[in-house]
Amino acid sequence: MPIPRASQALSRFTVLDLTRVRAGPTCVRQLADWGANVIKIDAILEDAGGEQLGGPRHGSDFQNLHRNKRAMSLNLKNPKGLEVFNRLAAKAVVVENFRPDVKAKLGVDYESVKKINPRIVYGSISGFGQDGPYHKRPGFDQIAQGMGGLMSITGAPGGGPMRVGIPVADLTGGLFCAMGILLALLEREVSGQGQWVQTSLLQAQIFMLDFQAARWLMEKDVAQQAGNDHPTSIPTGVFKTSDGYINIATTGGRIWHRFCEALGAPDLPNRPEYATAPDRSKNRKQLNAEINKFTETKSSETWVKEFNAAGVPCGPIYAIDEMFEDAQVKHLGMAQDVPNEEGRHIRLVAQPVTLSRTPSKMVARPPEFGEHTEEVLAEFGFGADEIKELRARKVV
Repeated sequence: MPIPRASQALSRFTVLDLTRVRAGPTCVRQLADWGANVIKIDAILEDAGGEQLGGPRHGSDFQNLHRNKRAMSLNLKNPKGLEVFNRLAAKAVVVENFRPDVKAKLGVDYESVKKINPRIVYGSISGFGQDGPYHKRPGFDQIAQGMGGLMSITGAPGGGPMRVGIPVADLTGGLFCAMGILLALLEREVSGQGQWVQTSLLQAQIFMLDFQAARWLMEKDVAQQAGNDHPTSIPTGVFKTSDGYINIATTGGRIWHRFCEALGAPDLPNRPEYATAPDRSKNRKQLNAEINKFTETKSSETWVKEFNAAGVPCGPIYAIDEMFEDAQVKHLGMAQDVPNEEGRHIRLVAQPVTLSRTPSKMVARPPEFGEHTEEVLAEFGFGADEIKELRARKVV
């Protein structure tokens, strides 16, 4: 039976997915959605009734993270299970997000796998890095958001630290690891050598601070909470309308003048307290209050149309259900159905990148626990009797 491929872009690669929870599965989802032959390794638990990390298998979170993959069960704590893993790893990319000491105890760490496959591209995601004073600490997204500076600049001024509404450290850590794996695979085509790709939630979160981090490194300016106001481009933020709220972004002098014209307040730029960007920053609260007097006179839909027609960036503020009903979101195909023989409703978030010749698509529902164990082992050269013995010994 042919392996379902979400794309042809990465169809020549096989990936062993040892990841759990979110950051690791996010990384591997990128590879699966672009056509890699991803094999999720389901750990055989001592308590067969215990729920695995990542939530219910048919829950929306698990389903969204593990589409386009197959799965096999394997007991890595059994020496025979490690032998099976090594046979698979000899022909694959490996991705894991164990704590550094855990994978070494299991014998699936980079140095061990490299002895089996010198060309191995091995991806690791941890909370704080593979070494250093915190490397044994368990990682969690919200911890990284706090230590990475994000919570100190999120939320209303004086409101105390605030987490972001998505697990941004987990998600970006996974994306950066996937990028690193692709870089290593490209480089291997030149050198013939594999390498260890490492990232952590803390590194990902710090990188995502971007200009806010650069403000400190270059100018020694510690960013503070600014609520819905952009910290440097003013006025940019949330403004009240007659029936809700909208986002307006005015970056640069030309857009500022166009905005005032469209707002019906063409004299605002001539007032000394708003003449320059530093002036507008200094008098931000007063300026926002004046703008709100105008925006409250019309509906959100009207302002969005009028501001965009005037070349002023503006948009509605949607709830998630409203967002998926937007005409442009539908046009972009950001929600896609996943085919399945069971007739279950599985509608998930699509990839945000399109390739003209080798696009990504939903081709396979997330696998059941160990669903493809025999199929995968047979593909890697295990005979029927060998597979039967592995089952009898509870290795798979």
